[in-house]
Amino acid sequence: MLWRAGRFEFRFPRPTLVMGVLNVTPDSFSDGGQFISLPAALAHAEAMVAAGADLIDVGGESTRPGAAMVSAEEEIQRVVPVITALVKRCPVPLSIDTQKPEVARAALLAGASLVNDIAASREEPAMWECVREFNAGYVAMHMQGTPQTMQAQPAYTDVVAEVDAFFTDRLARLCAAGVAPEQVALDPGIGFGKTVAHNVRLLGALQQFRRHGRPLLLGVSRKSFLGALTGAARPEERLPGALACAALAVRDGVGILRVHDVRETAQAVRVAEAITG
Repeated sequence: MLWRAGRFEFRFPRPTLVMGVLNVTPDSFSDGGQFISLPAALAHAEAMVAAGADLIDVGGESTRPGAAMVSAEEEIQRVVPVITALVKRCPVPLSIDTQKPEVARAALLAGASLVNDIAASREEPAMWECVREFNAGYVAMHMQGTPQTMQAQPAYTDVVAEVDAFFTDRLARLCAAGVAPEQVALDPGIGFGKTVAHNVRLLGALQQFRRHGRPLLLGVSRKSFLGALTGAARPEERLPGALACAALAVRDGVGILRVHDVRETAQAVRVAEAITG
């Protein structure tokens, strides 16, 4: 299975890819404000690559539950200088974490190779046309609602079946928009419009989503459902739970893990791969 992201190609099966999170925001749930300056962002990205990150995901707008939206102009001002500098300093693909087509375009022009889109449930094709134009990689994530509303009262008849149907529909829509299947990865959207029970159900059903023939991306790092399951109140206390999810995800064939704690996750993933073969 081939996944293409601009000039980069990844062929699966292969060692699980670790995507390091770089939030250049003042209000992200885990590390808001820590890397908003350009020197801090560059230093953190380089440290994550040295720790084993295979990709860096740059985000300029918080998507935590209830987060306020920012304008496209402000988001571009946050992410484009970071991407422009990182292209010259980091050998790994850069991802832009955005739901705005204009931000994606600016980031791809600056040198990003893929778009991580939490709003893949959109109906309008502008984002997909941008992805097609740049031959970029694309992560289609499932979300019920928006970051402002998603945790109000998430409800499903069958969360696994509904996410699975979403993937089928998105792949068809992306193909109709001219985006090749080889450009697409799928993300079940843990924590995005799901209760703790929904998240646990999805994590137990990851193998089912492999039938779509596309790499799966999983993001559980430091999320609140881990705190609900373990009593770990602060995001930085949830690493053990996230590593348990990472190891099981390797067993279930997940291709990409989006994480804050790169060194620890990379070590857990390599051990899990050695055990599972």
